[in-house]
Amino acid sequence: MNYRHAFHAGNFADVVKHIILTRILAYLMRKEAAFRVIDTHAGVGLYDLLGDEANRTGEWREGIGRLMAATVPDPVAALVAPYLAAVNAQNPDGQLRYYPGSPFIARHMLRDQDRLMALELHPADAQALRENFAGDIQTRVTELDGWAAMGTHLPPKEKRGLVLVDPPFEVKGEFERMTQALVKAHARWPGGTYAFWYPIKDPGDVRSYVRALEGTGIAKILRLELTIRAPSMPPRLHGTGMIVVNPPFVLKEEMRTLLPILAGLLADEGRGRFHIEWVRGES
Repeated sequence: MNYRHAFHAGNFADVVKHIILTRILAYLMRKEAAFRVIDTHAGVGLYDLLGDEANRTGEWREGIGRLMAATVPDPVAALVAPYLAAVNAQNPDGQLRYYPGSPFIARHMLRDQDRLMALELHPADAQALRENFAGDIQTRVTELDGWAAMGTHLPPKEKRGLVLVDPPFEVKGEFERMTQALVKAHARWPGGTYAFWYPIKDPGDVRSYVRALEGTGIAKILRLELTIRAPSMPPRLHGTGMIVVNPPFVLKEEMRTLLPILAGLLADEGRGRFHIEWVRGES
């Protein structure tokens, strides 16, 4: 599976993933103390939805396109407001064309005291990302394998923050790499918040991943999933998941409010499902 960001920018998986990102950052902002966001697979940062890659798939129309056009209950509107504000900031004329990736969404929410470290291994994407953040003193862009950052860049000097891991799943073994990276990172920074995105394509792969997480012994691992259609053969992307380690204490209840509405809005008619559970609780 190739999940290069540009082809899927703004799709249903991005909507769910980036809303979760903004809810974590909103919680971190409750305290005045500075925090750092480390985005290990940052992509180029900003995507033209009418460009060749995004327009070729058109997935954004069933993702951010639907959400922007929808009227949602007030509690849901309040929770998605930071996310939509980040999207609207890139489209000041009110016409949806540009979609911010995770580094742009995170940067939109940072305060003066906060910092963003955006990592990207792909040379062309890293250069584009560097150009997109040119002159931004709060953002550091590095051409680097994001998996390496799970050791050498932790803990951040702020001692507060989020590590977002959003690999493209271009090669086999990404689920195993995510588990190994978490164990390594958690040993160096047990108090950090970690968010690992994964595609739901083969349910067996997801079950194996969850079992591996259970076996780590790490406490406070929250599993959040949304599927938009039933599994199929041959397997195709039918859902999106996020593992959050050390989640904000409000996140689970916020997702109970959000995911039912998103399942109805983003899924094929009547096919939306969501899943919220502790892989491991605090005990």
